[in-house]
Amino acid sequence: MSYTLKSDFMKKASIVSIGNELLSGQTIDTNVSWLSGKLLSIGIPVVSSYTVGDDTDSIIRSFNLASSDADLMLATGGLGPTDDDLTRQAFAKFLDAELQLKDELLQKIKDFFTSRNLQMPQKCTIQAYMPAGAKALANNIGTAPGIMAEVKDKLLIALPGVPSEMKQMFEESVLPELKGFVTDQNVVVRKLKCFGAGESNIAELLGNLCRRGRNPLINCTAKHGVITLHIVTTAKDKIQAQQMAEKDEKLLTDKLGELIYGTGDRTLAEVVDEKLAQQKKTIAVAESCTGGCLARLLTDIPGASRYFTHGWVTYSNSAKTSELGVPADLIEKHGAVSDRVARAMAQCARKRAGTTFAIGITGIAGPTGGSEQKPVGLVYISVDSDSGCETKRLILSHGRDFIRLRAAQTALNMLRLKLEG
Repeated sequence: MSYTLKSDFMKKASIVSIGNELLSGQTIDTNVSWLSGKLLSIGIPVVSSYTVGDDTDSIIRSFNLASSDADLMLATGGLGPTDDDLTRQAFAKFLDAELQLKDELLQKIKDFFTSRNLQMPQKCTIQAYMPAGAKALANNIGTAPGIMAEVKDKLLIALPGVPSEMKQMFEESVLPELKGFVTDQNVVVRKLKCFGAGESNIAELLGNLCRRGRNPLINCTAKHGVITLHIVTTAKDKIQAQQMAEKDEKLLTDKLGELIYGTGDRTLAEVVDEKLAQQKKTIAVAESCTGGCLARLLTDIPGASRYFTHGWVTYSNSAKTSELGVPADLIEKHGAVSDRVARAMAQCARKRAGTTFAIGITGIAGPTGGSEQKPVGLVYISVDSDSGCETKRLILSHGRDFIRLRAAQTALNMLRLKLEG
């Protein structure tokens, strides 16, 4: 995610992730998202991030880009003792400084190994070198110290790539420095979670509220059909930032209505859980193509036994008949993937379970099994209750896993809307 904030007083950050393993896909970079959240919590938005391999020239080039983007550059990775760990050397060249052996750092590294009854490998000596003029950041759970330097009002920091070491060093050594670095800016972020419309549809509904350079800035991200709207507000005064964010939250809520299902990091399942428990309603599910995905989403929430009573995975036609009581001639006439069978699955499940609601799902998750009349991605979802049975037809894409999860999420959203009346 990239923020474009027009402000003379705003301090901004850029993150550089270093390591061939990140580019090859062997390691997922979780450091960027963690650091971005931590920085934003103290009023420093991340405006860019770069990922580079273990090459000195590439690292220096990324340092130049990051430092031109922002006031704070945070690099992770490449501080180990092996030949492919080149961040230390690149940092020194970037600063045009010599690497100097620090005896106190070397002793700490030796003590680390001694405390574990181990002999320090000679290669670890390189970790005791620090660019001239830079400050070493203590690593209390590993051997690689971090590096911090300030150049022309820019703060440059290198941290280990191992997440546990990076987080410890950031919390203990970097955060205290940053609190003095940021004294006159406040960033408030609110999140609104939406379901039931695509990202482009929501952007169209919001119109000029999503324009770049606006404060508050509205950012939009999508995952498995859930659209998250980030309201990013910047002001010198925190109360003012909060008031601006609250005003925009109301604007968005008025425009999007029932498309918004929650705030913060709440999931659809958590919202449905709360409503079922508050209203003392119960739910049973009968699934075919989703293979238990809906039941898992509901029962992942602690205390789901308050409302979840039964779940059937009736994958075959015979199971739909023997376990739920769906008439065999109905399946034969309309096909297992049809609105009639989805309705029958929901109605039979509710009757057998004796619940307030029941959901029936049938479809073709693929990658095979589709036809011209019933393509892969065709899903029918029915929600049955005393007020009647609502059925929705979907045509989904993006592969089997996406189809199954999106269908289950849609079922949850249909149930949410029923619970909201």
